[in-house]
Amino acid sequence: MTVTTEPGKPEPEKPGSGKPEPGKPESGKPESGKPESGKPESAQRGGEGETQDAPGPAAAGDRLVHRPLPVRLLRRPELGAVVGALALFVFFAFVADSFLRASSLSTVLYFSSTIGIMAVPVALLMIGGEFDLSTGVMVTSSALVSSMFSYQMTANTWVGVGVSLLVTLGIGFFNGFMLTRTKLPSFIITLATFLMLTGLNLGLTKVISGTVTTKTISDMEGFDSARAVFASTLTLGSVHIQITVVWWLLLVAVATWILLRTSAGNWIFAVGGGVDAARAVGVPVARTKIGLYLGVAFAAWISGQHLLFNYDTVQSGEGVGNELIYIAAAVIGGCLLTGGYGSAIGAAVGAFIFGMANKGIIYAQWNPDWFKFFLGAMLLLATLLNAWIRKRAEATR
Repeated sequence: MTVTTEPGKPEPEKPGSGKPEPGKPESGKPESGKPESGKPESAQRGGEGETQDAPGPAAAGDRLVHRPLPVRLLRRPELGAVVGALALFVFFAFVADSFLRASSLSTVLYFSSTIGIMAVPVALLMIGGEFDLSTGVMVTSSALVSSMFSYQMTANTWVGVGVSLLVTLGIGFFNGFMLTRTKLPSFIITLATFLMLTGLNLGLTKVISGTVTTKTISDMEGFDSARAVFASTLTLGSVHIQITVVWWLLLVAVATWILLRTSAGNWIFAVGGGVDAARAVGVPVARTKIGLYLGVAFAAWISGQHLLFNYDTVQSGEGVGNELIYIAAAVIGGCLLTGGYGSAIGAAVGAFIFGMANKGIIYAQWNPDWFKFFLGAMLLLATLLNAWIRKRAEATR
């Protein structure tokens, strides 16, 4: 089609001719001063004196950012506990002449391990945002089931050990299942379990054994091999170390690996930080919490078997009050009562502080009546120190 025009008039512009109409910007180029897509000009070009915006820390990943060693140490939950443990060790080394003897340190490690075996899984549970007030009596329940089943059934003691494991894991599953199903606070659920187990321990022991103490099973088949696993003593040169120390260190290693190297560890921190947010990103909240309670029950089974095979008989009223010691060790180690923060190593250090304080007072020949006061003051100071360190760590981010 031919277009004709009158003489002296310009030919109309054709679409796409490359010449912009008056008052309109060129195609594909924003008007001066108006960045495209609402982005700042520095994000669109890398001209002289200007740099493109880099991805923020959230996009790059916080753990990929290099930080100086002091900053990384400040961010560790167990830092306050380590500082306190070193100070306490030096203190008792000066005031108690026998504290640094190999036999004394072996005793400190043994006492610390009996607390630490339970403090480690309790710490993981607290990182997940929950409590368990039944841990102390659960240890006793585990020992009672193993002893009474073996004695009454005249069975190999390993049969009783296996039955005890199933029963103890059942208690842990009950706590986790009731928590996730009823939505009640873990304080209420585990307090109820604590009261029920306390009554069952006393009542069933009296009904079955006739007394509050179990019968001896030291002459039964399998007792010696079970004692070797749960209550033996290892000799390293002139130093004697209880097998519970090995169990303790093994649990610390496994718990640390879970927290730092597995998806389950991410789930634990996420659940403790916020249940709704964790569920929104696909974290299996119910399964994670039930798993944490099963972990506590497994540690209670180990402690219960040690209690049985170390002393042969079990007092049905034992364990009441120990749950607070396990929680205190985890808190001293850097765990927050609100969840989402803490470490297994910190809980182990907290248990070691308890062991040093308990035995150090004896080696210093002080009145042991002051032990609980000392522990309470230490708990308060450690909590304040951990809070201060955490604030400093957050300020350095």
